[in-house]
Amino acid sequence: MFDPNNPVPTWSASTMQRVAGEPTLATAALRYANLGIPVFPCVPGGKQPLTPNGFHDATSVARVVHAWWQRTPDANIGLPTGASTGVLVVDVDVHPGASGFDAFERARSQGFGNDWAWLVRTPSGGLHAYYPNVRGQEQRSWQIPAAHVDFRGDGGYVIAPPSRVTIDGAQRSYDVIAVATHPVEPVDALALRRFLEPPRPARTPPPPGMPTKGCRPDALARTVALTPEGGRNRALFWASCRMVENGLSHADVMGWLGPAAQYAGLPDHEIEITVNSAFRIATRIGPGSRPGPTPASEGIHL
Repeated sequence: MFDPNNPVPTWSASTMQRVAGEPTLATAALRYANLGIPVFPCVPGGKQPLTPNGFHDATSVARVVHAWWQRTPDANIGLPTGASTGVLVVDVDVHPGASGFDAFERARSQGFGNDWAWLVRTPSGGLHAYYPNVRGQEQRSWQIPAAHVDFRGDGGYVIAPPSRVTIDGAQRSYDVIAVATHPVEPVDALALRRFLEPPRPARTPPPPGMPTKGCRPDALARTVALTPEGGRNRALFWASCRMVENGLSHADVMGWLGPAAQYAGLPDHEIEITVNSAFRIATRIGPGSRPGPTPASEGIHL
């Protein structure tokens, strides 16, 4: 299964199905590791990492994995996506009153994402569609809240079977529901995103003489939402610092900038890390000194 000369695991069509049949989460995690697939522990019944650096701590070293699950036998199994594991995942979300299935089926009808390797039903009733990764080609994670479809590639992770999540007081598992009998192919994440993504609002020029100090929360949120890939984290950090300086609470900053950063394509865990970092740094150095470059210096405009 695992070629020692190739750091990326080689998956077979039945790999996930066999691991999902393990009787405990500890034995399943160890089996992933023994197949050369890096994993990391997440909180029992949840999705938050138990390791300091999250998916960056994932490993296929069996003794480390054994120690993690010996410490927390019911820990869920985090699986990094992208280059490290060789898999990409399209995450079809289901929320009260909303679902990503219609959007995903529209995409599939146009030829996007038909050649999955296996399908996993998530505890919420959603779907994880797994695809092989293209070695040497980076495909970054993204989210489209309006379509209720996310992509987990480089810079992301999923919770893998047979993990369990508590919903409404009941534990529900990640279950493999289909394994491909057709040839599998990587998903073109960029093309899928372009198909699913709603048109962005037109960028408007800033009002003349708008000060960088005391920027309105709606203007800061718009800046973050309209920042292209490559500058999104920096824009979110900058905007968060401005809000901290203006006395907004953590909840208010997340309320304004969280949805904007999601719209720009940042994963939830990166948003939280960036906002928390802004609170630490802006609070420590005070409003008299501005951390990091301003959006204007980066070609970003309010």
